[in-house]
Amino acid sequence: MRADHASFACGAALGFLGDLATGDPRRGHPVAAFGRAAAAAERRLWRDHRGYGALHTALCAGGAAAGAALLTRAVRGLDGRRGAEVALTAAATWAVLGGTSLGREARAVGGALAAGDLEVARERLPHLCGRDPQALDGPQIARAVVESVAENTSDAVVGALVWGAVGGVPGLIGFRAVNTLDAMVGHKSPRYRRFGWAAARLDDVAGWPGARLTAALATLSGPDPRGARRAWRRDGRRHPSPNAGPVEASFAGALGVRLGGTLAYGGRAEHRPVLNSGGRPVESADIERAIQLSRRVGVLALGVSVAARPVLRALTGRPRALGRGGG
Repeated sequence: MRADHASFACGAALGFLGDLATGDPRRGHPVAAFGRAAAAAERRLWRDHRGYGALHTALCAGGAAAGAALLTRAVRGLDGRRGAEVALTAAATWAVLGGTSLGREARAVGGALAAGDLEVARERLPHLCGRDPQALDGPQIARAVVESVAENTSDAVVGALVWGAVGGVPGLIGFRAVNTLDAMVGHKSPRYRRFGWAAARLDDVAGWPGARLTAALATLSGPDPRGARRAWRRDGRRHPSPNAGPVEASFAGALGVRLGGTLAYGGRAEHRPVLNSGGRPVESADIERAIQLSRRVGVLALGVSVAARPVLRALTGRPRALGRGGG
């Protein structure tokens, strides 16, 4: 048990540092390869039917997690397997985390807004979210970036670390597969309203613990803990997403800004509840503040996940297997 914990702790820390140092590569990223495979499966399986969507989700997400489990088992059979386990965990953690790239893209939009170049900011915004950038002015773009930083802190960092603590490498890979599928097919467009239903619901379930931990850590580490806690409790459930709501509300309260309201997706307007209504409108300078808060939350989430792993593994009934693997 202690040896397994040490392997995960070292591997997760190295993978986290790797993401800090390099971010996501422009080419050859494992998540992009998974996306291409999922798209190929979709071309064969797509029907305007929930059952086919559930099959697609099971094949893609289940296949990714199963492949990671088989690879983990193979590594444990090697000589000098402790080093191999650390290396595998580090590689998987680096592959699934996206905190550095998230901050990089957010800063690119923030820099354009600060320079007064609204067209460049609109060009860069689709790298972060799926809103219609041409329908947004400067403050609305800044608000979209802060909301995206908040939500993706949970999706691209904290959630993955939580599931890594529960399930090791298969947990890391499985969570990122589910989250990627949701981004691909989980939205409510005419094509995916039924086909993407299973992916969206599974992502809601998988993202639940990471979203709550993100909100809690943003409350603890933000500049206004009381405001974050108040906004989370009052507004977190008003958001249409059960996981984005607590995260965005806590970020809004921590930063003292107002999030939510009217936005545009795919040519249609969507009116969402205002989060932290007593806050001020988002400014371009708040993007950097959101990035810094996201970074603090990520570091704390790494510590929490490593510390909680022995307890989580015991609760999921894995101690005997781990003890046998621990030598």
